[in-house]
Amino acid sequence: MTNMGAMRKPAARPAPAARRPDPLAELRDRRGEPPAAFTATDAKKRFGRVLEMVLRGGAVVITRHDAPKAILISVDDFNALTRPTDRTLDALSADFDAMLARMQTPKARARMKAAFDASPKEVGRAAVAAARKRG
Repeated sequence: MTNMGAMRKPAARPAPAARRPDPLAELRDRRGEPPAAFTATDAKKRFGRVLEMVLRGGAVVITRHDAPKAILISVDDFNALTRPTDRTLDALSADFDAMLARMQTPKARARMKAAFDASPKEVGRAAVAAARKRG
């Protein structure tokens, strides 16, 4: 009689879980920097520090279970985000009409025709040249 336990195959390892993208990776404050992040519990415990960071011009992300749930910003930043803009529909219409008029010149038409008739290689070269020109 053979020992059946010795002949068993070792259990296969489960496949590693797919990495989820970091939900905080795309968030930026007004300076373009990643904002500070606190768990809800830490934010409650360290509210004075969190408030000071916000008042210095930063944004603070409050997370729960590793997911962003709220963002604290200063009153100035909030007002800037919610203030109605000065641009009215009439002003936007005038800007559009002026842009459209610039696009209707014979020179602009010729450039658009050249762009649509260009090969992918030519479009690539033009894109690289334009990117280099911008710096």
